[in-house]
Amino acid sequence: MGVFPEDKKIRVSWLVKLWVSEGFVKPINGKSLEVVSREYLQELCDRNLILVHKRGSNGNIKFCKIHDLLRELCLREAEREKFLYVRRPHELTIPQGINTQRRICIHQSMSEKDYHLDPVLRTLQYVPLVRSPICNFEERLPLLDFRLLRVLKADDKKSYFVNIRQYGYSVDVVFRLVNLRFIAIRSDRPRRSRFPSSVNLLWNLQTLIVNGIFGVVAPCEIWNMTQLKHVHFDGLELPEPPIVGKDDKFILGNLQTLTDILKFKCGEEVVKRIPNINKLQISYFEEPQEFLSYTLDNLGHLHKLESLRFSLHSENKPSLNDMVQNFILPNSLKKLTLIGTKLKWEDMNTKIGLLPNLQVLKLKEYSFVGTEWETVEGQFCNLKFLLIHMCSELEWWATDSSHFPRLEHLQLQFLDKLKEIPSCIGEISTLQSIQLLRCSDEAVISAKEILKEQEDFGNVDFRLVE
Repeated sequence: MGVFPEDKKIRVSWLVKLWVSEGFVKPINGKSLEVVSREYLQELCDRNLILVHKRGSNGNIKFCKIHDLLRELCLREAEREKFLYVRRPHELTIPQGINTQRRICIHQSMSEKDYHLDPVLRTLQYVPLVRSPICNFEERLPLLDFRLLRVLKADDKKSYFVNIRQYGYSVDVVFRLVNLRFIAIRSDRPRRSRFPSSVNLLWNLQTLIVNGIFGVVAPCEIWNMTQLKHVHFDGLELPEPPIVGKDDKFILGNLQTLTDILKFKCGEEVVKRIPNINKLQISYFEEPQEFLSYTLDNLGHLHKLESLRFSLHSENKPSLNDMVQNFILPNSLKKLTLIGTKLKWEDMNTKIGLLPNLQVLKLKEYSFVGTEWETVEGQFCNLKFLLIHMCSELEWWATDSSHFPRLEHLQLQFLDKLKEIPSCIGEISTLQSIQLLRCSDEAVISAKEILKEQEDFGNVDFRLVE
């Protein structure tokens, strides 16, 4: 925990990936390493050693924090055990014995920006055996000759407005570090470029995170990287898997996360190669004729898929609706986000409402079109979080409290035509909050009536956020 900057919120997904990549966590009772890691984190939070900063829409811890005094204790123990070296702000001398350190952490302070890489270079030149540099630095970190690296975390920012020559890493250099298990960098590759086939030399690689560029084309060799668990790009085009004999087929059985993927055709061969995928984000920007080659009904065969974000970005193309009509969602889904799909509200009853495990539903801009949404009995049986954002045609929402038996949080945003929030929403016993943003005056009035009703029932914990 001491590797994170003082007073900063810690993204739990990063923390879990680092724990797993470092080999700190062992499987327990057949649970995945990621599940075990989150259980350890929950135990630390239960003991008030780690603070919950923010929870996600599914209720899981999204960000956590560590108290300054406890962080200092972590650093002292790490130094005593020779487990980790964290460079302190304004540290001018190199500590004795640093040349044997395997893990090193460097955070750039504001006053050091004028010195550029000098303080970092002075530190790194003394640790040729380093395995895990964790760096929060404003410029490209010189990799020098660190061939023993297992973890390279040098970027966790998502910004499209950067100078890739200054901040980006040469993937050709990074991919020569064959012992890497965890990579988080900003690439120097231009838009729409191809990644080198040498990526498959990283035979131990579990996490591959590359930010800052859009539309990178992966080499076919990525289908041979059987250790991969998490892959994230700002826009990655996956090639079709090579057609080979059955004995030579590589199954990416460890792959859990695949985000954000462009031109995902979802063919039968692809689905077979990623049987245990848990989180998938796919986006489409193509012209209509390209949509015809996609077989989105195969999404239903991803039986471990729990989180799906599905985005369409195109102007009123007639074949778009045909494409979306073909998708089939697996019953395993717990979280679903739709953007630009332009489904009709009546499609909700056949496509989404019957998903038995769905807990989080985010309907973002233009995901649904039409003036009226009427729900039916027996659906959304486990839904806890509902967001409707910029479905601007919606005027009437006809429902009953029994149609959302476990709803806890309702968020309505940019619904300027909505006549009212159904009063029966206030009768849902599990409801904890309603949030409104840029909605019609009528919707605001009905939300305040629900608030008053909740207060009359003695529900003092109910929140209305405008």
